[in-house]
Amino acid sequence: MDTIIINIINPKVRKLLEDLEALNLISIARDDKSFKALVTKLRNKDNPKPTFDEITKEVEKVRAKGYGKEG
Repeated sequence: MDTIIINIINPKVRKLLEDLEALNLISIARDDKSFKALVTKLRNKDNPKPTFDEITKEVEKVRAKGYGKEG
């Protein structure tokens, strides 16, 4: 078994990969390390609550990734 990392440029590719996974041709391991790090940071009591601007930046990053852009 080989493991590769794929950066999805076009969001339509995600559907193709999910179809291949449904046919048991591939397995997809989702990397949620950045999300876990964010949750840990937000739950840290010594850390001040995020500002509206910080929340907006994080939302925009997630949206950009969802639309196939890096930013």
